[in-house]
Amino acid sequence: MPILLASLALASLMGFAIQRGGTCLVAAVEEAVLLRRWTRFAALLEATLWVMAGMIALRVLGLLPRVPMGFDLHWGAATGGMLLGLGALLNGGCVLGTIARLGSGQWAWLGTPLGFLGGCLLARHLGASAVDMPMALPTWLQDLPAALPALILLPLALRGAWILRDARRRSATPWSAHLATLVIALCFLGLFCTVGPWSYTDVLGELADGRFMHLGIRGLLLPALFGGALLGGWLSGNWRHRWPRALDLARCLAGGALMGAGASLVPGGNDSLILFGMPLLWPNAWLAFASMCLSIALALGLVVLLRRS
Repeated sequence: MPILLASLALASLMGFAIQRGGTCLVAAVEEAVLLRRWTRFAALLEATLWVMAGMIALRVLGLLPRVPMGFDLHWGAATGGMLLGLGALLNGGCVLGTIARLGSGQWAWLGTPLGFLGGCLLARHLGASAVDMPMALPTWLQDLPAALPALILLPLALRGAWILRDARRRSATPWSAHLATLVIALCFLGLFCTVGPWSYTDVLGELADGRFMHLGIRGLLLPALFGGALLGGWLSGNWRHRWPRALDLARCLAGGALMGAGASLVPGGNDSLILFGMPLLWPNAWLAFASMCLSIALALGLVVLLRRS
């Protein structure tokens, strides 16, 4: 029971932070391409560093849970990343941005997880999911160089203190992108210690595999995540009840389906990539993330050119 309550609290806090920070890879790439600002994008990459530092700290303390084996580099990850990017752009937000929108009462985005589930099912039916090519556990994490913990943990600890100090001074809504991703990373690490590596797109993928009865606590975390986002929207005053328009719902279903198919190829959605695959330095995760960002950036650039012509 204590593990269940702690896990539900962490999932709720993660949803709360996603909503309050407006965390979204599409918004981050759009900000970089159109405004030449890298704040949101840097915050997402910082989340990867936070998780990596947390895993190193757990390893040093002898508390690191069993780490699942990853996937070796394969070109399906590039295709999957492209589908993730185009699907996220069509959807109007990545899988994290979808949570933020739902937390604001934008009900059309309920179609995104449904579409994601459908995309996973379609990919498995067509035999387009990632081939099982497990790679060995990362040796850098198992046999840490003596200087690595100090080189990573000390600077990030100072950075975390700075972010929290700035948050206390501002005490504003919405949260800064860096504060939101710090909280998201810490919640992920907490869940990693209680239920293993958890992201809601992985849960949807497991549902597509027919493993509903094996989810256990992991399945209960999904409504807790969305509940935390709704609480964040309500407390911040951003909650507005919006009935879905047919066009928005269709777009979310289609975008979710593209992301689901892409996640099956990688494997993993962009939340899983940022919070687990990339911190472990899995090459397919970095390739998929780069492909996702590039596809979003190129599509946004094309839209800008078409508007100017």
